[in-house]
Amino acid sequence: MELHSEIISMFILLPSCPGVARIEKVLIANRGEIACRVMRTAKKMGVRSVAVYSEADRHSMHVAMADEAYHIGPAASQQSYLSMEKVLEVAKKSGSHAVHPGYGFLSENTEFAEACKQEGIIFIGPPSSAIRDMGIKSTSKHIMSAAGVPIIGGYHGEDQSNERLQAEAAQIGYPVMIKAVRGGGGKGMRIARSDADFLEQLESARREARKSFNDDVMLVEKFVEDPRHVEVQVFGDMHGNAVYLFERDCSVQRRHQKIIEEAPGPGISPEVRRKLGEAAVRAAKAVNYVGAGTVEFIMDAQHNFYFMEMNTRLQVEHPVSEMITGTDLVEWQLRVAAGERLPLLQDDIILRGHSFEARIYAEDPNNDFLPGAGPLLHLSTPPADLDTRIETGVREDPFSPFGSSSGFRLNIQFTRNMTLQLGDKSKWQYLLIIDSFLFFQIGGELYHVTGEVEVEGGASFLHCSVNGVKSHPKLVILDNTVHLFSTEGSSQVSVPVPKYLAGVSGSGAQGGAVAPMTGTIEKVMVKAGDKVAAGDPLMVMIAMKMEHTIRAPKSGVIKKVFFSEGSQANRHAALVELEEEEEQQ
Repeated sequence: MELHSEIISMFILLPSCPGVARIEKVLIANRGEIACRVMRTAKKMGVRSVAVYSEADRHSMHVAMADEAYHIGPAASQQSYLSMEKVLEVAKKSGSHAVHPGYGFLSENTEFAEACKQEGIIFIGPPSSAIRDMGIKSTSKHIMSAAGVPIIGGYHGEDQSNERLQAEAAQIGYPVMIKAVRGGGGKGMRIARSDADFLEQLESARREARKSFNDDVMLVEKFVEDPRHVEVQVFGDMHGNAVYLFERDCSVQRRHQKIIEEAPGPGISPEVRRKLGEAAVRAAKAVNYVGAGTVEFIMDAQHNFYFMEMNTRLQVEHPVSEMITGTDLVEWQLRVAAGERLPLLQDDIILRGHSFEARIYAEDPNNDFLPGAGPLLHLSTPPADLDTRIETGVREDPFSPFGSSSGFRLNIQFTRNMTLQLGDKSKWQYLLIIDSFLFFQIGGELYHVTGEVEVEGGASFLHCSVNGVKSHPKLVILDNTVHLFSTEGSSQVSVPVPKYLAGVSGSGAQGGAVAPMTGTIEKVMVKAGDKVAAGDPLMVMIAMKMEHTIRAPKSGVIKKVFFSEGSQANRHAALVELEEEEEQQ
């Protein structure tokens, strides 16, 4: 294997052979996990990597890993990672021969792919024509139908009036899926289960599509109940070759966002697997595809499958395909972008084993898994080996309050508060503190508790003993909650807020609605004086580019609206003040 890596490095740095470009330096126009992923392969191949970063990512992992790094703007992605001009300026300034777009941001932007070509910089991805054809769902459906790829019937027409779309939905038959024609990543998608909620779901999908893609043209399709989301990894080169690297099952999702990916798909027969792969290759060849791509299908209970969309880039979940085929798809990308033929033909790609990928999202599991934000205070992953792979672009916040190298004794009052939260308050009998030791009785059992906090290697641990039984969990304190992590699992313990802080720690205006997460107010649907019923929509918030409708917790009259459209609201901020109808009499 080491010899193979050396051969790669020597080859890529040799003067260009006929039809093969010379790539010695690549700019990664992205951040986080995918930027780090590309850099690892580039280093293995002897290719220098160039990072770009916004002000918010100045201390990020991908900046530290790169051979060179350039600041391209403020935290807002529109002024940094999405700025084609700034990215291309750095590419030219750094002398980069190629740009790897990663996923998201500029990865499926036809103008950017074309701009790279005009500047003589290799875009590591498909031609702009393939991105354009597959990026518009209505166009891709027609191309797929002509190529013999199964599709779901629906309306993909130019008349985008509410009346026409609703009439088409009724003709198709509910439930229907409303989708943005330029959509992707689960954004701009809604399910309408009846004529009564069609217009509300349509407007929501349009708003999200405008926000994410600057295009709110929609299509309507029959929704397949209890579907499986099965996608096929494909790869094409500049010489007309295309192969598939088997399928991934991505059916475990929340709000159309993938959580667990599995390869190969469970319960799929060899015959269906072959048909899936061949259909995906037909899709790729229909648009003269070059590079890594994913053809996504919906599969029903009888294993019939239908084209959904093609992602014209490397996917987040590509590692599960690499694990079962023994390939490095980023290496393939660099080689194919340089003009080489595919490293393997279809018969050479062998399926070996089974692979799972689990994503970790910034979400609050105690708040309906709504998106969260804040510093990463604790990160602990299993050690990587031949069977375990960690893909990350983050690390623990270096400014954690537990960053001190010296240990400190645990405050007894803190121990008391934390311990008693675990007990049944109705059974407390007495509590006694003697010489920094804690004794208390619950029911008929007496507990003797000792503990201290120590910092070891930058992490904090609680060394505690309850009646002689010792425990050594990792300790993280966040928002008045103690998080304990150990081999037995994790637990959370609330720490009472001191009385002098209680007055300022409430969740907002009494009787009103509060923000369930931090986000942007996209739409305000009420004003002071409006009467609302329980469940009526009050506002629409956007977090992580996904819409969340805030509804009235009870019937009443709006006394005050605290936020306007476009403003930022923190979690637990009061959004409106609501007076119940009986309170007015």
